[in-house]
Parts: sequence; structure tokens; C-alpha cells
Amino acid sequence: MSDLLKSSGAMAGATLASRLLGMVREICYARFMGDGLVAGAFVLAFMIPNLFRRLLGEGALMAAFIPVFKEQEKTAGEEAMWRTANALMSGLVVVLALIVGLGLLGITAALEWGHFDKKISLMLELLRWVFPYLMLICLAAAVMGILNSRGHFFMPALGALILNVVMIASVLFLAPRWGVELEDQIFALAVGVLVAGVAQLLYQLPTLWREGFRPQWISPWADDSVLTILQRLGPGVIGVAAFQLNVLVTYCIGFFVGEHVVASYGYAVRLLELPQGLFAVSMATFLLPALSELAAEKKFDDFRNNIDEAARHLLFLNLPAAVLLFVLAEPIVQLLFQYGEFTAAATERAAWALRCLAPALPGYSLVLVLARAFYALGDIKTPVRISITCLGINLVLALVLVNQFESGLRQGAFGIANTISSTLNAALLWRALRRKEELAPIALPGLRKQLPAMVVIAALAGVIGWWVCQELNGEMVTVAARLESVFLPLLGSGVLYWVLSSLAGVDSPKAILGIFRPTKRE
Repeated sequence: MSDLLKSSGAMAGATLASRLLGMVREICYARFMGDGLVAGAFVLAFMIPNLFRRLLGEGALMAAFIPVFKEQEKTAGEEAMWRTANALMSGLVVVLALIVGLGLLGITAALEWGHFDKKISLMLELLRWVFPYLMLICLAAAVMGILNSRGHFFMPALGALILNVVMIASVLFLAPRWGVELEDQIFALAVGVLVAGVAQLLYQLPTLWREGFRPQWISPWADDSVLTILQRLGPGVIGVAAFQLNVLVTYCIGFFVGEHVVASYGYAVRLLELPQGLFAVSMATFLLPALSELAAEKKFDDFRNNIDEAARHLLFLNLPAAVLLFVLAEPIVQLLFQYGEFTAAATERAAWALRCLAPALPGYSLVLVLARAFYALGDIKTPVRISITCLGINLVLALVLVNQFESGLRQGAFGIANTISSTLNAALLWRALRRKEELAPIALPGLRKQLPAMVVIAALAGVIGWWVCQELNGEMVTVAARLESVFLPLLGSGVLYWVLSSLAGVDSPKAILGIFRPTKRE
């Protein structure tokens, strides 16, 4: 049992808890605000500070920082390592304060002097409330990256539990007391976002302190390590910024082409993020510092083996997840969201978006693994160039496809565009990785040998899941009937997939079960 799977498995346990609670949060959100105008305004407003989080917190910055941090630990010792961390955090605080300040001024000016319709005004008002969350969550993500570099994965991952608890509480307890109309109550959720950001940051600080970090101002402009980070950061920022701009433009298109598009597509994204966050993000989070350490020590045989293992296990898990999300889209959405303000029509809209988006899951998984290989080698330019190309294709496809669907189905255009672009991204990254001299030859023998069996068995499991669902098809009015329509097909398909994969010689079932076996003492 490798350290890679063991460590990412531990993190996956924490991620599972946080993702399940995150799904409870989405259920509360759906019941509270449905998928109409108010929901769309909140989703878009909340997404904007999250874009900066991915850019400055857990995206390009961490990809550039973690390899330098690990190199400092290996070559210069812990004192120099913590100096680098303090210099980075000092610079991050300054940059984030400027962004938040200028952003709030811009939003206030727009509301004061602009002339907007109801939905745009509501979105801007919500954005003004949630924009400071940007600073809180970026700092929390940076702290999480430092802890991951020090071998802490489980406890930082649990921070999302706190975030979700606070957000759920804002829906259940604060919103009913905030006003009568949904347009007023929605601001309680904005307050919940801010409190959640504070809580997630504070939760991680004791662990960081125990590791030896002592906060102090270190000028980032005079630190050589920060200069190295910035040199590597440039291409990464361009790439991540392009990605986030693409996401923002996509949601803006949806905001203007239909009242329900943004919210219904957002619910589909949340459902895809459950297996994506549980399996792919957990593995990739552990993979970057592990690969960075191997690259620093020139252990390229182990480097190649780690990539092969990560890709193999991720596809083993996410291939059937993608198939079953596609096959069971409507009963899953109905079970989780169809309550309160979330109507049967809203279920149809979100299920259609999920069917179009689900095939993107394997591509997303491979991109996360393959991109980490480049980051660990200090090459950020290559995945950035590929990412920008694929993002451009994604945006063009979304613009072309959105008008090919009826008004109630336009959210599907974004799912199809993402499926095509993510698959292409993975293919181009693999092609570029094969050309890396340090890794030659790299062939991922385990994945190449086992992938055909995984694809065939996943397809068969999907057919079985669909058949069971059809046999159970009914009114599904009660929660018990809805649970049956989802979990019986999932159980039957999952058992079949696991057993047939084991019989076909796929090693992932045995390896994954090894996570739960106690480690033998020497």
C-alpha cells in the first residue's frame, strides 16, 4: 500500500465528511431559494470571491509556492522555510487588502451611480456583502497549502466542515429572522459566508502554530524565495486567471440568457464536485508535495510510479461515478433538492445540466493529476498554455451551443462545452508530459493495461443502474421512494463494478481496501 493512496485516503475521509455536509448545505439552499432570480444572483455573487480564492489561494500561487517551500526545507532548513512562508503571507495580506478595498469601492460606485435592473442590482448588493470573504478564504487556503506541505491533510480538510456548518446555520436560523421576502432573507446567507470564512481561517491556525510557524512581517519584495515563486507564478496566474475569467464569463452568459440557467447549472456543478472533491482533489492535494519532494531528490522512477498509481485509482473511482451521475441524474436531483422552493420543473432543469456535465469528470480527474506533475518539475508554462487553449475552446463552444437549446435547457450547453474541453485538456497534457526528458520513458503501464477493463465494466454498471432505476420508476413522492430509486441502483451497480473489476485484474479495489487495514508495526 503506497503512501500516496494511504495519505490521500485519510484526506478523502475528511473530504467526504465536508462534502456530504456541503451537500446538506446545498439542499438547504435549494429548499430555501429554488433556482430562480434570487438564487442566480446569489450564486454569481458568491462565485466571484471564490474565483480569487482559486487564483491566489489554492491555484497558481500554491502550485508555485509548494515546490519552493519543500526545496527550502530540504536544502536550507526549517528557519529559512518559515521565513519564506512569512514573506509569502505578508505579501498575500497586502495584495488581498488592496483587492478587497478597490473592489468594494468599485461595487459601491456602480450601485450609487449606475442604472441596473432588479436582478443586477441584487447581485451587486450581495457581492458587496460577500466580497471581503475573498481575503479570508484566500488566507485560509494558503494556510492549508502550508500545512499540506508539512504532511497535514486530514485536519485542514476538516476546515470545510466548519464553513458548511456556519452556512447551514445562516439558512436555518438567521434567514427567517432577516426579513419576510426572499430578496431580503438572502442577505443572511451573505453574512453566513463572512462568518464561515473567519471560522475556517481561525480553525487552522493552532495546527500551523504547533508546526513551528510564528507570524512576522517579512518584506516579500526583498526575499529571494518569493522572487523565485513570482517567476514561476507569472505563467500560472495567467492560466488560472484565464480559467476563472472563463468561468465568470460562462456564468454571466447564463445569467442573461435565462432566469434559471445559473442556479440550475450551479446545482449540477455541486453534484459533480462531490466525487471530484472526494477522490480527485484529495489525491491531487497530496500528490503535489509528494511529487515535488521526489523531483527535488531526482527520484524519477518513483515520480513516474506515483503518477501512474494516482491516475489509475482516480479513473477507477470516477469512471463509474460519471456514468451513474449521467444515468441517475433526475432521481439524484429529485432526492436531494426537490423540496420547498425547488419545484419539479427545477429538477428537470438541473438534471439535464448534470447529464451534460457528468462525462467531464474523468477528464477533470486526469487534468488534476497530470498538471501536478508539471508543477512539481517547476514547469508551469506548459499546463498553462494548454489550459488557455482549452478554455478558449470551452468558451466558444458555450457561446455557440447556448442558442441551440430551448430556453429551459440552455444550461446543458455549458456542460457539453466543459466535457469536450476537459477531455481535450487531459489529452494534450499527457502528450506534453511524454516529451519531458526527466521522465523519459513514461508510459503509465498500469493505467494502459487496466483502463479498457474499467471502461467496459463502468458502462455495464451504468446499464444495470439504469435498468434497476426503470424497474423502480414511480411517482417518488415520499422520501423513502426517492431513496430507493437512487441507492438501490447505486448499490447494485457499485457491487457489480467492484466485483467484475477485481476479477478482471484491476488492482484498485485491493489497494483501496488497504486504506482501511491497520498498518503493521515493525
